[in-house]
Order: sequence, then C-alpha cells, then structure tokens
Amino acid sequence: MARRTRLDRELVRRGLVRSREQAGEAIVGGRVRVAGRPATKPATVVDDMTPIVIVAGDDPGYVSRGAHKLLAALSAFGGNAAGQQAAGDGGAGRLWVAGRRCLDAGASTGGFTDVLLRHDAAEVVAVDVGYGQLAWRLRTDPRVTVLERTNVRFLTAEAIGGPVDMVVADLSFISLRLVLPALRACARPAADFVVLVKPQFEVGRADLGPGGVVRDVALHARAVRDVAQAAAELSLGVRGVVASPLPGPAGNVEYLLWLVGNAPPMPPPRLTEAIAAAIAAGPAGGRAASAPDADLAPNTAPASNAAPVSGTGSVPTVDSVSTAYPGSDSEPSTERDEGRR
Repeated sequence: MARRTRLDRELVRRGLVRSREQAGEAIVGGRVRVAGRPATKPATVVDDMTPIVIVAGDDPGYVSRGAHKLLAALSAFGGNAAGQQAAGDGGAGRLWVAGRRCLDAGASTGGFTDVLLRHDAAEVVAVDVGYGQLAWRLRTDPRVTVLERTNVRFLTAEAIGGPVDMVVADLSFISLRLVLPALRACARPAADFVVLVKPQFEVGRADLGPGGVVRDVALHARAVRDVAQAAAELSLGVRGVVASPLPGPAGNVEYLLWLVGNAPPMPPPRLTEAIAAAIAAGPAGGRAASAPDADLAPNTAPASNAAPVSGTGSVPTVDSVSTAYPGSDSEPSTERDEGRR
C-alpha cells in the first residue's frame, strides 16, 4: 500500500534535496514536477510511488535565497497560475507590484528588493539598520534609494521622500507591533503591506523553546493574531496569510501577512480559520493549531523590552530598542544574511 506524505518531506526522503527548506525553495521556484505536472505547494500530499523530478530551470540569480519568501507571498496573494490562493483571501483583490513605489523595511542584502524590481516596481526605498549589506547591482540600480543605519521604528514619510504604495518587511529582534505604526505612517492610505511574522520575536522569551525555536503552533497562531490586531488598530485589514516555505536558520516557521490600508478587519472566526489553514499548509503542517480561541488570545505586550543602548549613526538602531532573546536564531547579521537576503 502506497504511503502518503507531504511533498517537501517526500523530496527529502528520496534524497532529491538535503532538507525541507531546500525542498520549499525548489517547489516555490517552480522546479518540481509531480507526475509530470508542476507542483507549487510544499504541503501537497503525494504517495511514495508517484514520479517526482526536479528540473534545472532558469537560474533567476536572486541576490539571496530569502527572495523566495516574498516570491511565495506574491504567488499566493496574487492568486496567479504559479501559486495557491492565500488563506483568507476572499477574491476581492489581488496584490501587484508593477508601477508602484515600494518600501523594503529591513533590506539587508536585498532579497525582497530584488523581487520587487523584477516585478517592475517603479521605485524601491531599501531601509536597513546595517551598513554596506545591499548587493552592489541593487545599490547601483537607479530605481533603488538606499537608507542605511536607519531604525525603521522611527522612520518617517519625509525621510523616504514621501508615502509609498506598498510596504514589505522582514525584521528581526523586534516585534512587528512596535514597527507597524511607523510603517503605516510611511504609506498611502490604501497601501498594501506584506510583513513577515516571526513568532520567536512576537511571543516573548518565556515561550521560546530550546535554541530559540517556537514549536507550538498555538503560539504561531497567537503571534499572527497579535500582529493582525495591532494592524487593525492602524486601519490595516488582513487580506490573507500564508506560511513562508523557508524556515529561519534555526528552524522557526514564519508567516507572511497581507494587509491593506483602510480595509475592514477580517472577522475573528474567519481570521482564526485562515491562520489555521496557513499553518497546516506550511512547514509546521501536521501540527495544525487546534487550541480553542481562549488559548490563542492576543498577547498584550510586544516582545521587545530591552533597555535602549547607543547605536551607530545619527538614527537609533533597531538593536538599540530590542535585544535578541537568549538562544534566538542567531546574531542579527547572520540571520539576515542566511534567513532572508
């Protein structure tokens, strides 16, 4: 009798890839064929007798593997032929990039910026607390404005040359709930936001497991709901949620949340269902959240409580207002280089 399992797990079992993370990259990149047909979801269920191959494909040459996180979001939230529909998206709209002025918060080496440019963004303002990390070909692209040694928590529309049409964010060692107000102030009223929710920086130190990994999917759900609630208070409504196909360096599962300015908040029951569906379809699949709503009640305190210290440059750094949790994924530069850009 054939054994059935997730596609990403089966790729690892057959030795076609080294890890589920690598499997996710291949699947999202459109390089996996199941019985001769393209597969787009790591959570697709296959049996151990099904023919599966990985094709060479064209090397897109992204500046980092983290580009595949945003690619997954655009595929899901755009609802195009290459990807699945985002959990929670009722079909009222689609996410697009072409012709838009975008803000990349936490740009690092530029994985997200690279994706935005390849999707025909008119301009990308790449902001990061670090210095000298952005890839040279992006730094010299006339469509890119670079702001380094800049703490996004204190960013203003004036500092980036006016409000943007779209915001993408991949930040570490700080809760998104602390950053969203500034990002909202940098965007047009009806702007789109795609933010990467990292449970390890939302749940608080007490809920971190060994190695700084949050394994309890009920905590994953709570982290996403906390960010969604903070967004709603800023007139940002949830349009969709999807799990990132690429876990963080230590194995933390992350989630991409699509928010739309001046959109109504998603009703709580529907949001709960959408989050559960995203968890089930992502790398944490098989551990789908089953806790009652009471167990998923929003956390009222952002997971950042370190005392300020002096940073580099004239603007305070992200690290000056939020310190890494003991046993978290890695040092900031390491996680950003490996985990995203």
